[in-house]
Formats: sequence, structure tokens, C-alpha cells
Amino acid sequence: MRVIISAGGTGGHIYPALAIINKIKEKEPDSEFLYIGTHNRMEKEIIPKHNIPFETIEIYGFNRKKIWNNFKTIKTFINSYYKCKKIIKKFNPDIVVGVGGYVTGPVIYAAKKLGYKTFIHEQNSIPGRANSFLSHYADHIGISLPSSIKYFPEYKTTFTGNPCSEEALKIKAIDKKELGLNPNKKLVLFVMGSLGSSKMNEILSKTMSLFNNKDYEILFVTGKDSYPEISKKKFPANVKVVPYIENLSRVMKKTDLIVSRAGATTLSEIIALELPSILIPSPYVPNNHQYKNAMDLANKKAAIVIEEKDLKGDLLMRTIDQLLNNEEQLKMMKQNLKGLGVETSSTKIYEILKKLIDRK
Repeated sequence: MRVIISAGGTGGHIYPALAIINKIKEKEPDSEFLYIGTHNRMEKEIIPKHNIPFETIEIYGFNRKKIWNNFKTIKTFINSYYKCKKIIKKFNPDIVVGVGGYVTGPVIYAAKKLGYKTFIHEQNSIPGRANSFLSHYADHIGISLPSSIKYFPEYKTTFTGNPCSEEALKIKAIDKKELGLNPNKKLVLFVMGSLGSSKMNEILSKTMSLFNNKDYEILFVTGKDSYPEISKKKFPANVKVVPYIENLSRVMKKTDLIVSRAGATTLSEIIALELPSILIPSPYVPNNHQYKNAMDLANKKAAIVIEEKDLKGDLLMRTIDQLLNNEEQLKMMKQNLKGLGVETSSTKIYEILKKLIDRK
């Protein structure tokens, strides 16, 4: 199978794309790939490390506040569209796959105009602008959450789940000792997305002092940009601060409670691993989609949601203590997570791609 795949901006798009690539490699080891990403976002650093051929385009998302910047956005979209046509013609793929982020716009649009089969995947409960636009051009659409179906043409949309969930289930759990953690103590994992969050890191840095002398440990993942400043601060002995963890689901498998943003990929792993969570949705994302992602779980009593604006005093610490000391509630949350995801998500996506290719 020859596949062009595109996804960008955050780990929430990039890691599902990698999960799809890994599944195709597993099923068809001789497959060839080309990844198209942005010239200045994190996929530029991540994808080449996986020895996947990588092409960049200059593309930007629409800016709601600085309207004049959108003239540049439109210009770069047009330029990227023509560049993508050349790249696609040269590679001549069996199928072109978009896994989210504005970079996928010109890629999938160019592929469709050239007559290639196309597939897009939406991780969030509410689609972003790119996937809303591309839904008219994709031959098939995969969604991570059943609630997304209303935004897409039903006849060509499948609830596939998030491909990262299958990756999370099969990955080997980390040995806590690798991180300097006590195997015999409960672990609370704090992580605010693949890029971190300066606002949340500021709040959490102040909160960490409240965890002094607790009988559980804290692993605080700051994100690489915030780590140099945060690492200078003094924290209780049971709080360990790290900038980033590759394959975070290895740690999640040893975690008793996660405190997290509500990005789609993290939620897919929480669901797959049946991990109790306190979700703090980012209020800075388009359409407030993280809040709606989180409420999909909270409404089923599968997670607790605290909005960022409500994080005052010792609320977070009290909520963590209450949960960790309530085995019945933890058990209920785990039970309520069952059935919310698709354990064979990347396999399901592979099968859809095969059918699309076979129809050519």
C-alpha cells in the first residue's frame, strides 16, 4: 500500500496518524509512506525520528482576532494546494489520509481534485474547520466519538474510535523505578497536552505545595517549553517534575488517577485504559471542543470535570484526595468507561482504507 498521510499542529493529530501508519505496516510490511506536515510545528520534529519520508508546506490556520492575517492564510493555502498536487502526482499513492490540523486542508483537497481516494479522521466531538471543509471531499470519514456523527454525512461516516486507543492497549507498561517513583505508592499523573499549557502550569506550580506529606506521588509533566522555568521551583519530595514523556500511555498504565486537559487523543487513551480522571478542558481551543469532549465522559459519570476558571484554593487537591480515598467511585468510573471506545480502532481504519483502495 502506498499512502500519503497528513496531520499536524499537536500530538492529538500526529500520534493518531502514527498509529494508523503502524497498523498499515503491521498488516502490509512493504507499504510506503509520505507524510506531509507544516514547516514550523511539532510534526517536523517527531515524524523524521520515525524514519518516515517527510515533506513540508507553509500553511496557517484562520485567525479570529487578527482578520487581516487571513489574507496570508488564503494565499498560503493556494500555494500549498499547488505544491501538494505536485507532491501527490510524483508519489502516486493508493490513498491519501488526513488526520486533523489545518495542514490537511490543501493535501486532501488536492488529492480529491486529482482523483485519488481520500479518508479523513476526526478526533474531537466537534470537528475543526479543516475537517468540516474536507468532509465534502473525503470519500470516507472516521470519528472518535459517536456524538460527532451529526456533523458529517452519515452515509460515509464510521465510528472508528481513536487509533491511539489500540496503541495504548498493546504498549508495555513502564517500570515506575525508571522515573524514580515508588512502585508501592499510588500515582497521580498531571499532564496538560503535548505542548503543555503555560496558564495551567502557573496554576499547578502553586498547587503542588499542597501535596506535601501525602501518601501518594505526583508526576507533573510540564511540556518542554515550560520546564526550564518550572524546574527551578522547589516542590515537595513526593512531586516529580519532567518536561515530556514519549509514549505517555506506558505511564498511564501505572497511574491511579490522571489530571489532564481533554484533548481527543488523551481521552481515547483514558477510555481504552479505563483510567479515572479529572479533566480540566482548555478554554482556548476552537468551538470550546475540549469542554464538549470532557462532558461526553462526565455525563456518563466516567470522569470529573473542573473548568479552569474554577481552580481556586485547594479545590483540586481536595478532589484528588476524595477520589483516591473512595474505591467505590474509582471502580464506578472505570466501569463507566467500558464500551465508550473502540479497542480495534486502527484495525478498523485499515480495513476502511483497504475497501476504498479496492474500489478504485
